[in-house]
Amino acid sequence: MDYTAIKVEQRGAVAIVSFNRESKANSLDEASWKELRNAMRWCDDTPEVRAVVLSGEGRHFCSGIDLAMLMGVQGIIKDDCEARMREKLRRLILDLQDCVTSLEHCRKPVIAAVHGVCLGGGLDIALAADFRFASADAVFGVREVDVGMVADVGTLQRLPRVVGEGVAREMALTGRDVKADEALAFRLVNRVLPDAEAVKVAALECAELIAAKSPLAVRGSKEILNYGRDHSIADGLNHVATWNAAMLISDDIQKAGMAAMMKTRPVFRD
Repeated sequence: MDYTAIKVEQRGAVAIVSFNRESKANSLDEASWKELRNAMRWCDDTPEVRAVVLSGEGRHFCSGIDLAMLMGVQGIIKDDCEARMREKLRRLILDLQDCVTSLEHCRKPVIAAVHGVCLGGGLDIALAADFRFASADAVFGVREVDVGMVADVGTLQRLPRVVGEGVAREMALTGRDVKADEALAFRLVNRVLPDAEAVKVAALECAELIAAKSPLAVRGSKEILNYGRDHSIADGLNHVATWNAAMLISDDIQKAGMAAMMKTRPVFRD
């Protein structure tokens, strides 16, 4: 596919999806949102891709929504009828939410490799990844409150589940910067690496480790983890029982068992 705001490359079984508006601190224009969704759908649909690394070109991961796009919303939704105008705005917000949620809809695990700033919409997107690594210079922030709006594409829903209610409310209500060491203490990120290159290398190595596992087991584990997050324990247990009733007896489990007996590394089909 032709991309203008992001870059997509494949290294073995890992896809690297990068925000590619370096001169704009990787701020999110209209193309960025839609191309991100297209890229995630491509990763999901491509059997040869088993894991995804999401990163940013240049000095930053993502500085949030492009202010030009934000200021242009009124022109996009303009209508003589107030109700129709509001309906258009709601549909626009729902569409941006769907662009972010495309990371969760992708059956392949997504690792966010964050360096520099990860603010506003950038944090929305990073939170939709399966987990996050950060460079020592990374800065996270819920910036929407500073521009007089409520964050509406995922942060207020996902952040409390990652860092807890108290920290999430502090971040959302103050808009303050959270640096990498604090983000690690908050469990917002899994690891802190020295610099941007190191965080990308670590994310790629982790993605390659995932890609060597059974694709059926990896995709199923992501499905069950996402379902369990949004449902009760009893519901989650019932769902995984149904899942394994359908998926447990596979070529992959036989290959894994044989490899364990033979002390070799199993090779799974896409």
